[in-house]
Amino acid sequence: MGNRDFRIEATRLTPREAVEHYRSLVGQHLISVAGLWPTRRDYTGLRSSWAKDLLAGVTVGVVALPLALGFGVASGVGAAAGLVTAIVAGVVAAVFGGSHLQVSGPTGAMTVVLLPVIAKHGVATVPLLAILAGLLVIAMALTAVGRAVEFIPVSVVEGFTIGIGVIIGLQQLPLILGTERGEAESTLVSSWLTLGATDWTRAWQPLVVAAGVIALHLVGHRFFRHLPLSLIAIVVATVAVELAGADVDRIGALPTGLPSPVFPEISAALVQDLAAPALAVAALAALESLLSARVADGMRTDITPTQPDRELMGQGLANVASGLFGGLPATGAIARTAVNVRSGARTRLASVSHAVVLLLVMLLLAPLVSRIPMAALGGVLLVTAGRMINLRLVRTLTHVTRADRNTFWLTLGATVLLDLVAAVLLGIGMAALMSLRHMASYSVVARQNLPTNTREGDVDFSPGHEHLRPRVAIFRVDGALFYGDARRFVDEVTAVDEATQAVILRCHRMRILDASGADAIKAVARQLRARDIVFVVQGMTESQLRTCRLMRAFDEDCHVRELSEAVTRVERDLASRV
Repeated sequence: MGNRDFRIEATRLTPREAVEHYRSLVGQHLISVAGLWPTRRDYTGLRSSWAKDLLAGVTVGVVALPLALGFGVASGVGAAAGLVTAIVAGVVAAVFGGSHLQVSGPTGAMTVVLLPVIAKHGVATVPLLAILAGLLVIAMALTAVGRAVEFIPVSVVEGFTIGIGVIIGLQQLPLILGTERGEAESTLVSSWLTLGATDWTRAWQPLVVAAGVIALHLVGHRFFRHLPLSLIAIVVATVAVELAGADVDRIGALPTGLPSPVFPEISAALVQDLAAPALAVAALAALESLLSARVADGMRTDITPTQPDRELMGQGLANVASGLFGGLPATGAIARTAVNVRSGARTRLASVSHAVVLLLVMLLLAPLVSRIPMAALGGVLLVTAGRMINLRLVRTLTHVTRADRNTFWLTLGATVLLDLVAAVLLGIGMAALMSLRHMASYSVVARQNLPTNTREGDVDFSPGHEHLRPRVAIFRVDGALFYGDARRFVDEVTAVDEATQAVILRCHRMRILDASGADAIKAVARQLRARDIVFVVQGMTESQLRTCRLMRAFDEDCHVRELSEAVTRVERDLASRV
């Protein structure tokens, strides 16, 4: 039983069958484009859940207001742009997206990407950047890229998330110190320059405001965690600053309505300059939105799961719409989505109504909102950043496996020191490298001796050939023979002593063979032939034989199906030499 061949041989298609197969796949996907748009089914159950959805929308709107204002300021574009983004992108993504529970808008991760772009190209390019990124995300939806998020390891996601938390925290230094932001692409360098330029005789006032906001969050989280603490802290800080007459920066004038949609100025040179940033923003928008939707799916398993490609379509359209209204690039927001789920939302009405709440604030309360201290927003965002840094999870990932530890710390470091897209790519690369190393460690080239049990029974040398036992080396390949362990395989098999006259390579447990593995077998065959050693391969599948045939690894007659055939072949070939 232990030697039974459980390998599954993949079906091989003729060239004509392959063409028909891929034509069918393309046709199916083109037909499925219809599934990327809203339908009546999106609002199934609305009659019974509309009250809860509206209440959840109001709750999320209250939570989203300070975050939208704060991320607009933190990005360098302004509080008004953050509010416009939350309203426009929030509605469009809710209607067209693939998640019933996702809440979209400006996020901390996006501010991390935008700051260096604004420093290089100016604030005026941000709407065009949002439109270009949105078009790229739409292209991802049409090419079914959405499912790729399932392949991102947890260690990469968490390293990325905690790294963003660190960067968001550092980006609040200008707000809580009342100082101009240091001019540098690196957040670390910019933070250092900000500290160096701070006037500490004035900085104590915004610091006190930010500290008060953080203290209210800490106390409220302990005793009143169901209240909208961010909004309460903002209101208390604003009233306190007004009564004390403190000298701190305010948000300033906000529009009292949505601006008219306008296509930003565009030129071939500008599009070329923004191509790389747009790709980074699109990748981040897709990644963060799909991860946020996955979190929401895990929180409410009774709701229809997210359609990843439709979610990308919704986020792409939301970014295009946001850019047309002069807003920022937007993504699905994990924190606001989690609040939406915990508040009892069941349909998209909750996400739409959150945007309506923000619009009403803009229409009715803009003069009051303009008096909010910038330091209060900085304090709210520091609390948000702190919640993203889960120290317990850091300890867990550090001790789970070496692969998870290395991947996590590389992703975290790259997020803080480089940029977000590079961090994800490096993290995935490290995870793939560690997985290959892990697979290589479980790929075994084991030395065997006869007799041994096989699926055809016990196999041994025939009577009269017992003298061949010390002269025949048998190696069994378990698992994979691929580029990760090809060199080790060659070294082990060719290290047979001078008394060896024949080598049998058993491949009946080999599941994976790539071109490098076939080339390693070819190198073994060549070296053994040069030493006049008989070489027999046993037990390959048809696809493995095809790979070896294409790589010219060994002659066709060197391969046999069963071990008994291999032993008989060796006995015959060695007997002919006597």
